[in-house]
Amino acid sequence: MPINLQKGQKISLDKASPGLEAAFIGLGWDVKKVDTGKDFDIDVSVFLLGENERLLSDKHLIFYNNKKSPDSDHSVEHMGDNLTGAGEGDDEVVLVNLTKIPSEVHKLVFVVTIHEADARGQNFGQVENAFVRLMDVKTKNEVLRYDLSEDYSIETALIMAEIYKKDGEWRMSAVGSGYEGGLEAIVNRYYG
Repeated sequence: MPINLQKGQKISLDKASPGLEAAFIGLGWDVKKVDTGKDFDIDVSVFLLGENERLLSDKHLIFYNNKKSPDSDHSVEHMGDNLTGAGEGDDEVVLVNLTKIPSEVHKLVFVVTIHEADARGQNFGQVENAFVRLMDVKTKNEVLRYDLSEDYSIETALIMAEIYKKDGEWRMSAVGSGYEGGLEAIVNRYYG
């Protein structure tokens, strides 16, 4: 039975799933029955941050056009872009090998954005049942889950969750913070 996180809640991954080495981070959503006349394409990105809470380099932004982290083990890998969000379950998945993340990476920030949101007149108020979940790769068990319950009526980017290192162990935080300005707003927060 997974642990359901509330917004702002933090948990040790070692306590939630002792011996966890690698995780599937699945993110999913449904589009409400709203017709904007355009397809609804939501994208997942992962920002790999250093100790200073800044993106380590352009190659440390993992998304559909840069699917693997630059370390030789590719410890973080985006499993591909879902252009419509159709279907049940995870819409996009990121594989994270916690044992191989380089020491200069202190935090992974999981972000969802709406592709061309302004041009398409779309926002997260038109999305429902959004979630992020962490599954143990070895056992295939869902360990943690965070279901967003707020209405983000003007936001076009959301920080869903963070995985970060504290006192030598990996932890997960349910964030659920919305931003106007799409991916650019998040990039500006963590760049340089």
